[in-house]
Amino acid sequence: MTLVQLEYIIAIDTYRSFVVAAEKCFVTQPTLSVQVQKLEDGLGVKLFDRSKQPVSPTPIGLRIIEQARDILSETAKLEEIVADFKNELAGELKIGVIPTVAPYLFPQITAGFSLKFPKIQLIISEYTTDQIIQSIKLGLLDCGILSTPVEDKALKEIPIYYEGFVAYLAESDPLKKKKEIQAADIDTQHLWLLNEGHCMRNQILNLCRKRKQENDRILEYNTGSIETLKRLVDIKGGITILPELSILNFTQQQLERIRPFKSPGPVREISIVVPRSFAKRTVISALQSEILQAVPEKMQSRNSKEVMQIFV
Repeated sequence: MTLVQLEYIIAIDTYRSFVVAAEKCFVTQPTLSVQVQKLEDGLGVKLFDRSKQPVSPTPIGLRIIEQARDILSETAKLEEIVADFKNELAGELKIGVIPTVAPYLFPQITAGFSLKFPKIQLIISEYTTDQIIQSIKLGLLDCGILSTPVEDKALKEIPIYYEGFVAYLAESDPLKKKKEIQAADIDTQHLWLLNEGHCMRNQILNLCRKRKQENDRILEYNTGSIETLKRLVDIKGGITILPELSILNFTQQQLERIRPFKSPGPVREISIVVPRSFAKRTVISALQSEILQAVPEKMQSRNSKEVMQIFV
């Protein structure tokens, strides 16, 4: 049994194809197949059902692949120990970020992070929460930055900051007369939301305590962009709910259309999410430190203000 063989079976499990797994491992498909066969012969069990398309692990194969992921994770920690000893931070860090966080957080930290850690390559991808969780479990991402809790025993959550929500109103909206609003003030018939699959959509619906009827407006616009929601309010009217980081660079005119929620206001917890047994601890810790320097201090403690947690 070799580490390379373990890498191959993990790749096959991830991509459910011997051909694609070989491409991702930068070897020929016959080379990969021979090594997997040797591993199966050595263990005395079949790890994959090759008669199925896509190929799938056998029941014993699932258990062995899970253990193989743990072994490779622990092996990576050996390299990290050496890097720490040499005071070197290097390599790739593959990060998945939900779209309601990525554009407002990472432009602030990437330049500074690269200057401090020039040997680390950040590979940042925007995905939905479900996509990030699945990719972390498959080993395609080292970590994710998303709204928690996700309540998955296979994952570890490292809370970073607590972000409140505010309402963004059309110029003519009657709620502008109020200094603060409550969830009960919001007419869901005039509420613009992200499309299905985005956790913030579910959080806002949870806040409003009822589901918006899918056919209650003439125009139904499906978007995964907060910027599009703001433009819809500007042009079509209505209201949308925004996370605090998204309004930090608002003009004075835009800020006049922002209304906070009456205390306790809605807030979401943003965390770094990693596998329960994870490597690259030093690099992820460095990322956490950079994020904390980028977000306002008031967001770094849930106890800094009275809040009402809303969950997916």
